[in-house]
Amino acid sequence: MKILALETSTDSGSVALLDGSTLTERQVPGSPGHSETLLPAVISLLHDCGVPLAGLDAIAFGAGPGAFTGLRLACGVAQGLAIGLGKPLIPVGTLEALASQCPDEAIFAAVDARMSEVYFAAYRRVQDGLVEVLPPACAVPGHVILPPSGMWFGFGTAFRAYQEVLVSGLGPRLGGFDGTPVPRASSIASLAAPRFVRGETLDPALAAPLYVRDKVAMTTVERLARGGKA
Repeated sequence: MKILALETSTDSGSVALLDGSTLTERQVPGSPGHSETLLPAVISLLHDCGVPLAGLDAIAFGAGPGAFTGLRLACGVAQGLAIGLGKPLIPVGTLEALASQCPDEAIFAAVDARMSEVYFAAYRRVQDGLVEVLPPACAVPGHVILPPSGMWFGFGTAFRAYQEVLVSGLGPRLGGFDGTPVPRASSIASLAAPRFVRGETLDPALAAPLYVRDKVAMTTVERLARGGKA
C-alpha cells in the first residue's frame, strides 16, 4: 500500500509517503501557500523513495480546518493528482491528525486560526485510534470550551499564540499543554491507511476543504477594498 499525503493547513507544510510500513516525510520549503513549492516537494519525495506517481494507491490530504489558502492548495493538488492518475482520494481532518501526534488519552487539539480565533476539537484515544468527543469548531480564545467532563491535555499552536487566555478560560480541567505541534503529513498518511483498507475513500470530483468559519474567504474585490493583495 502506497499513500501520498499532503498537509498545508499551517505555515509548516509537509508531504509524506506511506509505503507499506515505511513512512517518509519532507517539509515543504518556503510558504506552503504557494503552489510552486508543494508539487516539487511531492516529486522530490517520490523520486527519493523510488516510487512513481503511477505507483500510488491513494492520495490523502489535510482537509481542515486551517489556513484557507493552504487548505485550497492541498485539496486542489490532491484532487488534480487523483483525477489525473485515476486514484482514490482520502480527506483527513487536520485536528484529528494533530491529536494523533499526542500520546495522551484525552486530547484537546487547538490551532491558531489567525484573526484572533482558534480552531479546536477534542478526542479520546482508544485501542484502535481516536474517538471524536467535540467536533471541530472556531471561536475567539475567550469562548473556547472543553468537553463537559474529564481532564484534557491541550495540544497545538493556539496554546502558544493565546496561552494566557486559554489557560485561564479552560480552567483546572486543562491538565497541561504543548503549544508547539502542528498537523503533519505523516499523521495524515497514517490515519488514511486504515480508511483505504476499509474502502472509505472519496471520488476526487467531490473533494472540498473543511471550512469551519461562516465566511471562509473574501473575494478579490473585498481584499483589495481592505488594502490587501488580490
